[in-house]
Amino acid sequence: MKSKVQPLVNLNVNPCKMCMPMGAMTAFYGIKNCVSILHGSQGCSTYIRRHMATHYNEPIDIASSSLTEHGTVYGGEENLKKGLTNLINLYHPQVVGVATTCLAETIGEDINRIIQTYYEENPDKNDVTIIPVHSAGYGGTQFEGYFAALTSIVSEVEMDTKPHNKINIIASYMSPADMRTLKDICNAFELEIILLPDISENLDGIFKEKYSRLPESGTDIEDIKHMAGARATIEISNMDFETSPGKVLKEKYGVPYTRVNVPVGLRDNDSLLRILCKISGKEIPQVLKQQRGRYLDAMIDSHKYNAEGRAVVFGEPDFVISMIRICEENGVMPMITATGSVFPHLADYVKNSLDDIAKRYFIEDYMIADDVDFKDIETAAKRYGCNLMIGNSDGRRMEEQLQIALVRRSFPVHDRVGGQRLMTIGYEGSLTLLDEISNVILSRKETTFRGVIYKAYYHQEEKLETMQMDQLNCNSDSQSCYTDNSNCKTDNSSFNADNASCNIDNTSITEITEPSQEIEIPMTIEEIRRQEILAKTATHPCYNCAGHKYARMHLPVAPRCNVQCNYCVRKFDCPNESRPGVTTKVLTPEEAFEKYKVVKEKVPNLTVVGIAGPGDALANFDETKKTMELIKEYDPDVTFCLSTNGLLLPTYASELISLGVSHITVTINAVDPKIAGKIYKHINFMGTKYEGESAGAILLSNQLGGLRILVAHGIVCKVNIVSLKGINDTHIPKIVETMKEIGCYITNIMPMIPVEGSVFENMTSLTNKEIEKLRKDCGLIMKQMTHCRQCRADAIGTLDNDLSLEFRGYQPQAIETTDAVYRFAVASKNGMHIDQHFGHVKEWYIYEYKNDSVSYIEKRKIGQYCEGSDACDDKENKINAIIETIADCNGVVAMRIGESPRKQLDKKNIAVVVTYDRIEDAVLKAAHSLIGIRK
Repeated sequence: MKSKVQPLVNLNVNPCKMCMPMGAMTAFYGIKNCVSILHGSQGCSTYIRRHMATHYNEPIDIASSSLTEHGTVYGGEENLKKGLTNLINLYHPQVVGVATTCLAETIGEDINRIIQTYYEENPDKNDVTIIPVHSAGYGGTQFEGYFAALTSIVSEVEMDTKPHNKINIIASYMSPADMRTLKDICNAFELEIILLPDISENLDGIFKEKYSRLPESGTDIEDIKHMAGARATIEISNMDFETSPGKVLKEKYGVPYTRVNVPVGLRDNDSLLRILCKISGKEIPQVLKQQRGRYLDAMIDSHKYNAEGRAVVFGEPDFVISMIRICEENGVMPMITATGSVFPHLADYVKNSLDDIAKRYFIEDYMIADDVDFKDIETAAKRYGCNLMIGNSDGRRMEEQLQIALVRRSFPVHDRVGGQRLMTIGYEGSLTLLDEISNVILSRKETTFRGVIYKAYYHQEEKLETMQMDQLNCNSDSQSCYTDNSNCKTDNSSFNADNASCNIDNTSITEITEPSQEIEIPMTIEEIRRQEILAKTATHPCYNCAGHKYARMHLPVAPRCNVQCNYCVRKFDCPNESRPGVTTKVLTPEEAFEKYKVVKEKVPNLTVVGIAGPGDALANFDETKKTMELIKEYDPDVTFCLSTNGLLLPTYASELISLGVSHITVTINAVDPKIAGKIYKHINFMGTKYEGESAGAILLSNQLGGLRILVAHGIVCKVNIVSLKGINDTHIPKIVETMKEIGCYITNIMPMIPVEGSVFENMTSLTNKEIEKLRKDCGLIMKQMTHCRQCRADAIGTLDNDLSLEFRGYQPQAIETTDAVYRFAVASKNGMHIDQHFGHVKEWYIYEYKNDSVSYIEKRKIGQYCEGSDACDDKENKINAIIETIADCNGVVAMRIGESPRKQLDKKNIAVVVTYDRIEDAVLKAAHSLIGIRK
């Protein structure tokens, strides 16, 4: 069955391919005394030189026509001509390869005409063969650029058609070691060949004390000119091109043409040898027979391991097809066959092989994909349970992420030495490759089977022991842990994990709240604080299911959020929904304080005050801080907790500790930035919006960093995990393991609540059974919360008795306002945030405050105050001009301001407010401060 991963957007995040000019440059490196030039920007040649140099470990010379903006607009013909002249004068080559890049092809450069004009203008250069290749990066991949260059070589070079006895061998993209193997095979048949290209020495040379600028080996241009008179052409490629070097030689010069698969594995090596036998008229040489027998023996040695192989095969089409064929004949099942090339016919080449082995193993589904991204390959590898990868070292990040060993072949190999010496073709190359594949499978088996057996036979015993030792862990097989409004049911004799009630040791809470009097060693301040926090945990209903008789109160003072989750839609006026992000009304800190006093009087078992939105508590830190300060002064014994996405956790961690916050809940849905990138639509951090993997990486770094600070200071940390089917459900145990390592107290795995209008509104939630299994499995790692009610942002009461409806009609006493009107000059670059220094302003945003609301008035252009040291003498006049521009304003709001302009503004009775915030919020705060000053 053929399936294909569909990207969420039309974008390659991590392409599984190299560009077309890369292949063209490699082909030209197989020609003796040839140097290449790329018609495009300098960056293209630098990129290709770097990749080739780190793979082949040889110096790489590639010139560039250095197209700039001028050349892009007016054409780069003169650049290319100058480049050719300089290149020929400096290197004195016999051959120059000219390849285009994306830029040259986009502006429509006719390099064939440019080269013809160059010959006409420079007759002294006619002895140099200049070969043009059209190789736009967007036009194909490295493999296609390679064959495009070979086709151009045989098409453009002036041929000698005189017949001779040599054989043309057109080689597919191979390593230098493979090229040497190919020449050895032909030599064994005593055949004279013209190998195009021959990179066997140029890209894997011997040590020399003196560096030669030109390739001293490779296919000689004189041999290339005689390819039209050869006895036959053997083109080695798994793919039947419509236009190829071998077909050009046949159509233009009548050279007999045969295509044979790349000789990898038994069948394709046998096919090549049969053709060579026919052309040479000789029997298979004994040395090759011995190599074949040795490969057969290796197949027998490894067959008993290979049946367990479930492979990811990726790379250029020619390489992928060879790998599928050797996997098929050795019993390894490729679950994922992927190429970055746009090659919709890939299935035509590999489906029969895949169907054959899938039938033997009763496998019903596998993946064949072209134009694929590593992101898609990684997702599929998890889904199909793959245990090895075959491809280039660009898969190394998947290897690390998925813990699946990578058998490195093809180009590029950057993270190992010897990529140029890796053998794949011939019986010996096939044997080496087979050994590596089999050893990966065997190694995985030998290093994991003990763990598998241990979990299968000893897992349950370990789990029971863990549960018995964890006195406060309340697990159940129902959706929640409930009480009869008196206390949790207990069982002093055993811990019954299958009972629907909370079964704990009656002494556990006492042991925590009443430390043993027998201990005479004085406790440190840190130990005392830790004991106090543990005592509060015993009465916190969200952290301890034995605390159900205690009430909590969520104060909705935090409407703004700096993270947009794909499963969330915040509603500020929704009395009918009960879920996070929902509240009937957003309160000011003063209103929240007044409401707390009323609720505390009517709900005497209220022990916990939490701030859980409806946005993020830390994205509204001023309001959060003010609310806590007011309540703490009134009720010092209350337990403070808050919920956050963690983006600003490192920023405010120390202040939260100072405020007396003892419990913090952080929602962490992934510890892999790639997975996080699928969960969050965007984040806003330090005034910049980030999306995808970048957003996930920043958020995760701040979450983990903030948690480590809090845990180090004894704060009890709970981590909420929203389960998202098909995105993070299999990743959740990894999240829990990470939280355990950091030292968090408990994790809470929650089902996603589909919300209309969210990105994930149509996503299917995990069933209760699936959630319970996750909790059960993760309970072996650390403590799990099983009684979460996913409360509203204005919830009040115990978890099983929400009283918030009784207080929704409560109207706090109105906060005193004023009829005054204030005007502010705002320093902003983007028109949304206060993000500009006073000295850098070129235009002011003017806002007005009236009746406790903020409105935009206009923009006013000014001369920039600070333009550098050369203009410093004129600053006095400039500041006076600026003040005249904003003379009708009561205040200036900027991200920063120097002391000199601050003093000047103060003389004019213009207040200065320095902040980084949304404009409307900043102006509102500035106005409130002025009201307080002028009362």
